[in-house]
Amino acid sequence: MRSPRLVHIFPCWIAALMLVAVAACREPSAAQPRGEVASAPTVVPVAGDALRAGTLALPNALTSVKFAVIGDSGRGTPPQHAIAAQMLRYRKDFKYDFVLMLGDNIYEGPATPEDFRLKFEEPYRELLKSRVRFYAVLGNHDDPRQVSYAPFNMNGERYYSFAPPEDLLTRIATRVEFFGIDSTNLDRAQLRWLDERLAASRAEWKVAFLHHPLYTSGRYRTASRAHRWALEPILTRHQVDAVFSGHEHIYQRSALQKGIQYFVSGGAGSLRLGDGVDASFVARTYDADYHFMLVEIEDKALHFQAISRNGDTIDAGTLRRAGNARQSREDRPTPQDTPVPR
Repeated sequence: MRSPRLVHIFPCWIAALMLVAVAACREPSAAQPRGEVASAPTVVPVAGDALRAGTLALPNALTSVKFAVIGDSGRGTPPQHAIAAQMLRYRKDFKYDFVLMLGDNIYEGPATPEDFRLKFEEPYRELLKSRVRFYAVLGNHDDPRQVSYAPFNMNGERYYSFAPPEDLLTRIATRVEFFGIDSTNLDRAQLRWLDERLAASRAEWKVAFLHHPLYTSGRYRTASRAHRWALEPILTRHQVDAVFSGHEHIYQRSALQKGIQYFVSGGAGSLRLGDGVDASFVARTYDADYHFMLVEIEDKALHFQAISRNGDTIDAGTLRRAGNARQSREDRPTPQDTPVPR
């Protein structure tokens, strides 16, 4: 039985449909500029030998911030275990310290100790033994009480920010801050917190992660417009660099939208064959197998690699900054109340 999940809706579905209709008037394009700037970030795909099965396509620099990304993982099934095994295998060479969990962490249940054991602790046992930390956000299938589960590092909060665990050398070379968003309940208090917290951040790199995508060509394409309307003005105004989301059980990388790189990575335990539809704003999509991501941030570059259950690289590249890393981007007013349909 699916556990109850509160969703904040103002004042009713009619308002939600009105917002979607407004957002639909502006369909994302192949690439949206960030505004009046001298230079903009670029994405350079990786090709050639770096894409061979089992090959790390990341620089693996000494002073970089390294992490993995999984979404829609919590089923306790063989595919989830297979992805966990690949994560462990790649960590032998790429020593990431933490994992972002993009929601639907524990599927279809009240998140009992048995649920946590079967759908999290057993699949990632070896990573947990190696002191890899997991940082989670809630998805629409998650019991809200997951916020108090210590290994998810949410500390009782639906939304939060953190700086990654790192040594002094890395901290000096690369300043990164992560912002976990509860996209199932985008109420006024959370939007205000996000606006203020991003404004106060002194990080060189700002990375957001949440469950519902802002850009997707999959089955939730229409619903994504409401999340975009709510969050994109805040993210662009405060120069967020990358956004990771799940919900769609595919991999997808959008073309840069107002200088932000959006990823959909909802295939660490769930898969929907055929949902990876091409669209003008999609740079890469993949729906043929389960996957996870590895990410590395150093100075002026964010490197990414998406890896399938068999260890094949399905996408890899580098988001590079050019010129001033903190230039203004195109923006819109911040909404006060936002209905978010699921």
